[in-house]
Amino acid sequence: MQILNTIIRGAGDGVLVPVPQYPLYSAAITLFGGSLVPYYLEETANWGLDINDLQHAVAEAHTKGITIKAMVIINPGNPTGQCLSEANLREILQFCYRENLVLLGDEVYQQNIYQDERPFVSARKVLMDMGPPLSREIQLVSFHTVSKGYWGECGQRGGYFEMTNIPLQTVDEIYKVASVSLSPNVPAQIFMGLMVNPPKPRDISYGKFVRERFAT
Repeated sequence: MQILNTIIRGAGDGVLVPVPQYPLYSAAITLFGGSLVPYYLEETANWGLDINDLQHAVAEAHTKGITIKAMVIINPGNPTGQCLSEANLREILQFCYRENLVLLGDEVYQQNIYQDERPFVSARKVLMDMGPPLSREIQLVSFHTVSKGYWGECGQRGGYFEMTNIPLQTVDEIYKVASVSLSPNVPAQIFMGLMVNPPKPRDISYGKFVRERFAT
């Protein structure tokens, strides 16, 4: 959540957050002195969102002197469990492009999908498929962790965020903030290495890896 600290400068800076949502976002925004601007997911539309509702939320925030700096999506949803459709993600990315917003993609439940009707699609994939100018200009931060999915290693406190189209100077400052730690979590870094580089089909352990993954 330290990424929010690089976005929020004061109460005049707002972040669009879905409702229902994971309460860490509202707590972190309050901690950093920003303003939470809610947008509401539609239960009757598989917990998707209507871009008109986003535009209304931005307009209402402006009347209160709040400038929207970023938008959070939780995909798959927490606590709703929905996966945003590719069409909905395109609308969200186009909205962020028009409004010049940083998109924060919380995608930590991407392995917890138990149906085939609506698969998980990452915001970054959709962004890259859309091509220029959006694919080169929209600032996207994507989150993932070993705490969820078939890993289920909550106690390891391991995760990462991938920055797309974030200015290099900003990346350097974020790196400084992330480096301020007395005791780096080495076991979690090992877990993350295994997560992003799992066994490959040519590896001896691959068969066992696949069996255990789908049995979990």
